[in-house]
Amino acid sequence: MSGFLDRLATMFRPSATPAGARAPDTVRTTLHGVPIEVINTRADIATADVLARLDESLALIATYQPWRLAHLRRDIRGIRVERFACRGAFMPQENTIITELTFLARRDITAAPVASSILHEGVHARVHAMGIHRTEDQLPREERLCRRAELAFGYALPPELGAPVVERALASLSLGDRDVAPIVDWQEAQRRQDAVDRDASR
Repeated sequence: MSGFLDRLATMFRPSATPAGARAPDTVRTTLHGVPIEVINTRADIATADVLARLDESLALIATYQPWRLAHLRRDIRGIRVERFACRGAFMPQENTIITELTFLARRDITAAPVASSILHEGVHARVHAMGIHRTEDQLPREERLCRRAELAFGYALPPELGAPVVERALASLSLGDRDVAPIVDWQEAQRRQDAVDRDASR
């Protein structure tokens, strides 16, 4: 198990009810054979819309790279949707992928970037499932593996869907080690997230 990912989970775990947010609306279901849990703490976001976008995203993976969806079904316990300080993360202790609530709620993007993010975290899960123990200095290599998977997925999609996925993956792959796997101040990230949620609740 990755010491880096363990520390990430320990340093930053969203509270059940972030500051300024409502009590969670929790829904559990299954989409495309993957167990799903939505913990919606935002009154301005409809859980049904979040589930619809997640369903659409998993459908893209099922259509264009079905083996990736098969890996997800084997490698993780499920996907949890909640407020988080980045688009997604793999939590090895729970064997769960987190997909960020407001990211799924966005309608200025298609489902393709969401699917790409899930696929990215699925590669982290696959490495973990293979029993590979990586250290923090090896993380840039793993991150590039994830980005190359995103790139392949982007090229597999119809051009109008795949273009933003390809652009983001290529930009990340061009970065040096420090930037491709940056060190994040998760406490500061949590503070900024709570501030956004407080504003949304006004």
